[in-house]
Amino acid sequence: MNNLKITGKSSNKNVGILFIATGRYIVFWKEFYEACEKFFLPDCNKVYFLFTDNNGFAYENNPNVYKVQQDNLGWPYNTLMRFDMFLKIQDKLKLMDYLYFINGTMLPVREINSEIFPTKEQGLMVTLHPGFYKRNRLEYTYDKNPQSTAYIPENEGEFYFMGGFNGGTSESFLEMSRELSKNIHQDLENNIVALWHDESHLNHYMLDKSPLILTPMYGYPEGVPFNKENLKGFENSYKMFIKDKNNPKYGGVNYLRGMSVFDRTIMGRAFKSLNITRKQF
Repeated sequence: MNNLKITGKSSNKNVGILFIATGRYIVFWKEFYEACEKFFLPDCNKVYFLFTDNNGFAYENNPNVYKVQQDNLGWPYNTLMRFDMFLKIQDKLKLMDYLYFINGTMLPVREINSEIFPTKEQGLMVTLHPGFYKRNRLEYTYDKNPQSTAYIPENEGEFYFMGGFNGGTSESFLEMSRELSKNIHQDLENNIVALWHDESHLNHYMLDKSPLILTPMYGYPEGVPFNKENLKGFENSYKMFIKDKNNPKYGGVNYLRGMSVFDRTIMGRAFKSLNITRKQF
């Protein structure tokens, strides 16, 4: 790991941006970095914590880019184990005022400022999932396995949050990371993987919290989105959009995940058995 350098004005907020780009996901890094430098908290001192197994990537020698060597764990563990990744450098992350995890497929396109800072009482910030925005709670794909630590009973839960953009004060974010890491490991010891991995665990964690909640203006799907009717009003004003991983220019979702035909077949059968259909966001 390179030395951590915080550059900028001492009076400004120090913000850590957590970005995972293992394997083929490094394809998203260059455009993401350039967009964040322009649009994401432009008045703050930003440090990009880039978790990757790649070398020779764009901007790797910039003083605000801190590479964290991270093995490619494969799908779904690159997403499921992200809290473990964060915690292995928590001594560095504690130096930040705020921490934000932003998924590799997300891209800021309009200026995002202090409206994403939660209060000290809120601690955390989460984003409403565009696919379930203004939909019936019964349609939410919470984890319904009572054996999982991500389980949410039928009578609980008011919102469904996306896993791709969340954050908060460094203290609250690291506290959440420790709790979710513990829960995920407990599930794995019992041979359980939550339905939507880290996203399922995030939604469970928020059941008794009062975080700052952002609308899909901060997570609008590329192309013609599922749930289009309920997303009207955001199509010309969204501040961050979610790239469609199935777009051939990115190689497609299976290419990005490095999945074999066997992997895809097993996943498809699992989804079919659960009667689940969901567009890749």
